[in-house]
Amino acid sequence: MKLTLKKKSNYIWELPKNGDMLVPGLVYGNKAIVDHLLADVKEGKEWNALRQIYNVACLPGLQKASLAMPDVHPGYGFCIGGVGAFDTKEGIITVAGVGFDAGCGVRDIATPLKRKDVEPKKKQLAERMFKDIPAGLGIRGKIAISWDQLEEVLTKGAAFPISLGYGKKEDLKFIEQQGKIPGADPENVSETAKKRESKQIGTLGSGNHYMEIQYVDEIFDPVAAKAYGLEKDSVIISMHCGSRALGHQIGTDYLKVLDAASKKYKIPIRERELVCAPFQSEEGQQYFSAVNCALNYGHANRQVLAHLIRGVFTKVFGIDYDSMKMIYEISHNSAKLEKHKVDGKTKELIVHRKGATRAFGPGHPELPAPIKKVGQPVLVGGTMGTCSYILAGTEIAMRDTFGSACHGAGRRMSRHQAKREFRAQELVRKLEKEGIIVKGHGWGGIAEEAPGAYKDVENTIKVMHETGIATKVARMKPMVCIKG
Repeated sequence: MKLTLKKKSNYIWELPKNGDMLVPGLVYGNKAIVDHLLADVKEGKEWNALRQIYNVACLPGLQKASLAMPDVHPGYGFCIGGVGAFDTKEGIITVAGVGFDAGCGVRDIATPLKRKDVEPKKKQLAERMFKDIPAGLGIRGKIAISWDQLEEVLTKGAAFPISLGYGKKEDLKFIEQQGKIPGADPENVSETAKKRESKQIGTLGSGNHYMEIQYVDEIFDPVAAKAYGLEKDSVIISMHCGSRALGHQIGTDYLKVLDAASKKYKIPIRERELVCAPFQSEEGQQYFSAVNCALNYGHANRQVLAHLIRGVFTKVFGIDYDSMKMIYEISHNSAKLEKHKVDGKTKELIVHRKGATRAFGPGHPELPAPIKKVGQPVLVGGTMGTCSYILAGTEIAMRDTFGSACHGAGRRMSRHQAKREFRAQELVRKLEKEGIIVKGHGWGGIAEEAPGAYKDVENTIKVMHETGIATKVARMKPMVCIKG
């Protein structure tokens, strides 16, 4: 096994096909990003992203290349920022390519407010958000659903809470796949997973999940910005969360199922979480169905949270509920059936995105009319002390990365290391001096998410923009951040 990178262009690096690799690896990154990857290899770290890119390239049915976006860092089996598209007839489906928070994603909502409207009431807004948005490990949500209703959530996604009055039908147009993923069968989700849901719908969770109030700091593409409903200094709501304990349990359950399947179908496994099954096998289809349930749960969870945060804004600012419009919602831990061109032929693929998001280009049939001409919004979270971005998907992404782009800045240090290096109280005081109010449900969670624990988001975005995978539309800076 050789873990060396060959420069193909300023922002694309190849891990040449060697050993058991069936296809090469491709890393999107600048020198700083690549040097960080190579340093992990040089230091002899077993858990490193390049090794994971190599391991994925050895799996049956992988098309074109094992891909890594510029927010790349080690994950479980797949690197975070990893993309793997597998032929549905010859390829596999794996827990590692989705992760333990299937359906984790970002939703952005535009408000009619400007920065100057929010600044005087930031502290009041933060207090109300902290009170009204359920967050933290194991917290229960404000929506109580029965056992039968949970099954409806798993099949109907965001549409189910809307039917109960949580949001508007118009919201569904601006969620990927309208917030309802087909092929979801609750029978393939264990009783344990369903019980672990524990009324968590409408909760933010913990870890890197957040609810953030941002203002548009700079517009780079006025045409796309107008289509997305963005203006200079306009205030938006951004939330990042997923399928909570239910999704984690699905991943845990299917590690065992796919471990047995890997042995049954004699598929060599190089890292525990890379256990897999042929996509068309019984085990593969069961896991795919369970993942779709988790994706639907994630969409429903964000739908309820959107309703709650709209309520906060109506209380604090007296604005109309309907004046807060959806920009878009995308997930970044998923396995989705899509059609893409490979060697000039259109093929149906099962596209795994682990800490990577769709970046569909202009004219794609799944995009709603208001944004179809400019491409899909790509929502990229930065850190609570720097900035976030909205990019636009492109035809280059459709051609080169199966319509995929980065999802965040990318970690540069582990959570444990961040806790050792940063003091949450000091961080909160420092950010408040910079005009950013941070409130969290635990000091440890804030320390883990310190801006210094992450790569420079500007570097990550530059790689996407310069390669044409996803182009810059707007940069947002944080005003208020609520952490789990």
